[in-house]
Amino acid sequence: MLGSLEDSKAEDIVTIDIAGKSALGDYMVVVSGRSNRHVSAIADHLITDLKDEGLGFPRVEGLETGDWVLIDTGDIIVHVFRPEIREFYNIEKMWQAPDMEDGRLH
Repeated sequence: MLGSLEDSKAEDIVTIDIAGKSALGDYMVVVSGRSNRHVSAIADHLITDLKDEGLGFPRVEGLETGDWVLIDTGDIIVHVFRPEIREFYNIEKMWQAPDMEDGRLH
């Protein structure tokens, strides 16, 4: 999954372990795309790669607008944002442990 995101030139990739903190899944991945078109392209590429790897058909929200696309694979939730939208919602801060900054343990 991270390889697909890197291949699509996703920026500022942050992985957050939410296992035991939420029934939503085990991990949350937050990435940015440079524009609506880039956000949609990152999401399309990831969805295709997930299907090609036999990981089923994820639930997808927001692909039409390309501001914020949510891809829910069951165990992993991927958020693909335009930078301004990501900054506004700042979901990483909500989910990170108090001793973490920018997705890295300090």
